[in-house]
Amino acid sequence: MQGGEYGELGGSLPAIASLNASYSTSLTLPSPYLLVPPAERKAVSDVRRTFCLFVTFDLLFITLLWIIELNVTGPILDNLEDQVIRYNFKSSFFDIVVLALFRFLCLQIGYAAFRLKHWWVVAVSTLVTSVFLVVKVIISELLSKNAFGYVLPITSFVVAWLETWFLDFKVLTQEADNDRAYLAAVNAACERAPMIYPRPVSDGQFYSPPESVADSDEDLDEEGLGRKAVTFQEKEYVRQGREAMSVVEQILTQEENWKFEKNNDMGDSVYTLEIPYHGKTFILKGLMQCPAEFVYQEVILQPEKMVQWNKTVSVCQILQRVDDNTLVTYDVSAGAAGGVVSARDFVNVRRVERKRDCYMSAGMATNHDAKPPCGRYVRGENGPGGFVVLKSSSNPSVCTFIWVLNTDLKGRLPRYLIHQSLAATMFEFMSHLRQRITDLRPSHHHHHHHHHHHHT
Repeated sequence: MQGGEYGELGGSLPAIASLNASYSTSLTLPSPYLLVPPAERKAVSDVRRTFCLFVTFDLLFITLLWIIELNVTGPILDNLEDQVIRYNFKSSFFDIVVLALFRFLCLQIGYAAFRLKHWWVVAVSTLVTSVFLVVKVIISELLSKNAFGYVLPITSFVVAWLETWFLDFKVLTQEADNDRAYLAAVNAACERAPMIYPRPVSDGQFYSPPESVADSDEDLDEEGLGRKAVTFQEKEYVRQGREAMSVVEQILTQEENWKFEKNNDMGDSVYTLEIPYHGKTFILKGLMQCPAEFVYQEVILQPEKMVQWNKTVSVCQILQRVDDNTLVTYDVSAGAAGGVVSARDFVNVRRVERKRDCYMSAGMATNHDAKPPCGRYVRGENGPGGFVVLKSSSNPSVCTFIWVLNTDLKGRLPRYLIHQSLAATMFEFMSHLRQRITDLRPSHHHHHHHHHHHHT
């Protein structure tokens, strides 16, 4: 049996994962960025949000000063009429407020609505402000009226230049840094991937290279073999599949950060992990008393057969096989929490890979023309997640099963209720899976003991 030599070579995944985790922290990168593509990290970065707040403050502050000024010299309504209706460039402050409004609209449209990454908008608004104020101060007779003759133009001038400085030195540089860090992290993750899952040394029947789904006959129907993604849409499915796979791999390497939630009497545990952008992810981990190949066949390779034994799913059909590793499926979940959570439907892209001592299927929500959202079900949306089956290096007749679930069930239910029901659904799934394995191999207990003696 290859088990022995293979244990010495690779060791178990967690050991490599923890080694890998210490390696990844030595890269001085913000780790959350490892998980999400730049476009989706945050719609608006924190510095940009602060900038937009400051722009709003600018408008409100100038307006406030102007209102105070109106009130200083007499009844507010007379002054308002004097400055707005009988507007005069030399003696009226109203244009400074209009200028502040102009800055506000320019900057909010440019940097909040369109999220530009260039300084030209702020350059225009500050230039216009500066020129206007200089001209105003030279020509006008404001200074003779009262102290506000000084305060309003000076404040406007200072605030406009502060905006320029803040955008140029803080917002744009920090966003560029974040993007660089993200790219560096992605490259690092790509280079590290072989470390997490070493390539096969001996090509036994179980270990085919990660790129290919294995060569056994029952893996995929004949028509699925040798496919390539051709159209833009197919390439997009493959890209989404790879993205989901990389997030699941990242989650596996962060096992020491998983937060324990609850366990059942079979020894399965549910953990959670907050991941950026996608939020709370549930992770079920359990030990199965059967070889990894069994679980791989049942859960990963034949999703459409799952309905026969998995009562938590009422429909599962394959909409499209994109390439050898990628497929698009349509799933309908049965209701949960005693009918409080009604049935949901999902369209997912799934990527299947088989690595040296683990089988993986990872996926996330996508769209497919064959199944647009319909009125019958609320369309749920899955973040990156999937199934992982890890072989045991010491005992080939047991394996570890991990289910990573990140889902947004939409609808109007309070989140804590959904989280309660998800853990229950995961445990229920495990009991169905165990039952299925038992049904498939009636003599399995006998085998298991026999193997055990054999190894000790």
